[in-house]
Amino acid sequence: MTARLTARRPVIDLRNIQKTYGEGETTVRAVDGVSLTVQRGDYVAIMGASGSGKSTLMNIIGCLDTQTRGSYRLDGVDVRLLDDDQQSKIRNRKVGFVFQNFNLIARTTALSNVELPLAYAGRPTRERRERALVALEKVGLSDRVGHTSAELSGGQQQRVAIARAIVGEPVLLLADEPTGALDSHSTEDVLDLFDQLSADGRTLVIITHEEAVAARARRVLRMHDGKVVLDTAAGVTLS
Repeated sequence: MTARLTARRPVIDLRNIQKTYGEGETTVRAVDGVSLTVQRGDYVAIMGASGSGKSTLMNIIGCLDTQTRGSYRLDGVDVRLLDDDQQSKIRNRKVGFVFQNFNLIARTTALSNVELPLAYAGRPTRERRERALVALEKVGLSDRVGHTSAELSGGQQQRVAIARAIVGEPVLLLADEPTGALDSHSTEDVLDLFDQLSADGRTLVIITHEEAVAARARRVLRMHDGKVVLDTAAGVTLS
């Protein structure tokens, strides 16, 4: 029964989310009344121009920021009820991040970079090593485990970052412009990897301004002035 309930529970459940900055005439609504449900196994792209609110929404989804109004449940947990330490723990346990500039630790091996989330979680050394090796194998880098960031291409560095994001088996993989620093060949490699992770049942949300990247997702949301103005799951443009 518990497994069936978990399978039905949305990974992301946003209800009337608002994020405002400033007061009075200077108030800016970075996110303005967004409601969004993402089910387990969904592959979603969120698009929008600079200033559309997509990055702010990503920060809220990833528990890097909190909304001004509205409710957010991440895998059934009401995030606003958590203090900073609890939010840090749920972020480490339930969300795997992939960033445009990789955010790898310089002069540290691919293996050590991938082990890092497990170290933060207090997992034993042997378990960290075994799980990191499996994650690197999944992204096709079994032959690069001892290489440092400086010894890897941009595409390989991003694959290390993806291995680090999935090593803890999070419920959500959240990627912010993951191909923005890559050439066309490396971009295709990374998008093919996302396709495979999606086929394996992982839940993916990608923030992007690139149409070709969004086209790989099964569902596309477009933001403008803090609102979701298009959701292909609904099949209509929203007012």
